[in-house]
Amino acid sequence: MASPNTIPPEKLARLIGTAACPVLIDVRTPRDFAEEPRLIPGSRPRPWDSVAQWAPALGGRPAVVICQHGHKLSHGVAAWLRTSGIAAEVLDGGTTEWAQAGLPMVPADKLKNCDPQGRTVWVTRARPKVDRIACPWLIRRFVDPEAVFLFVPPSEVSAVAARFDGEAFDIEGPDVFWSHRGELCTFDVMVAELGLATEPLLRLATLVRGADTNRPDLAPEAAGLLAASLGLSRIYADDLEQLDAGMLLYDAFYRWCRDASDETHNWPTNKPKGKA
Repeated sequence: MASPNTIPPEKLARLIGTAACPVLIDVRTPRDFAEEPRLIPGSRPRPWDSVAQWAPALGGRPAVVICQHGHKLSHGVAAWLRTSGIAAEVLDGGTTEWAQAGLPMVPADKLKNCDPQGRTVWVTRARPKVDRIACPWLIRRFVDPEAVFLFVPPSEVSAVAARFDGEAFDIEGPDVFWSHRGELCTFDVMVAELGLATEPLLRLATLVRGADTNRPDLAPEAAGLLAASLGLSRIYADDLEQLDAGMLLYDAFYRWCRDASDETHNWPTNKPKGKA
């Protein structure tokens, strides 16, 4: 029987990737982290022994606390957060049970581009269309909800990334890790490299690739994604405002990929008897 104030891995997995996901806090010790140097998607490491210092930064948002086995560290931190008025639960079984269930985990060594606040920093070309909205959506929903994105002129991406300790993405260059590879677009690469190759995200990656590389034959929905993406680029002159709008667009496409790809719709749904 699960302990009070816990959430099972399967339930949390359904929340990850959606706007309803709580704040995920990984409080494993350095020794525990060395044994399993991967993160549950969307979680952020924080020291358990300074919870009083970082708790106010949560802004009262609901949280799930994660440790190695779901025992004393996570229950203690969650209890402390609740004294601050934060609805806090513990991941039942911790990272151990999560990994044993075969649920996705993000390799921490792929996330080295952090600012002093612990947020990952990403740099790409201004005026995004498909890949440069899809990738930030993936990062914000499955890697780092607080990630910072800098949209700059194409000629300045590498220099800005170097100067501001960011990670360049979706740009050509011999030293750029996060970019197109063969027929794959940057979104494909991120899904694979970040350990996120679930069935819904792989289906979404096919749509993104079709829209981004002029391959509407890959999926019928790719043309619709391209049309919506180009429409957003015409509506918004500010790249960050376009990204905010694009988050909802990709939320919808992700939920279709996860929950509704087999559903159809037609009109009229119920014809009166005797009517043609």
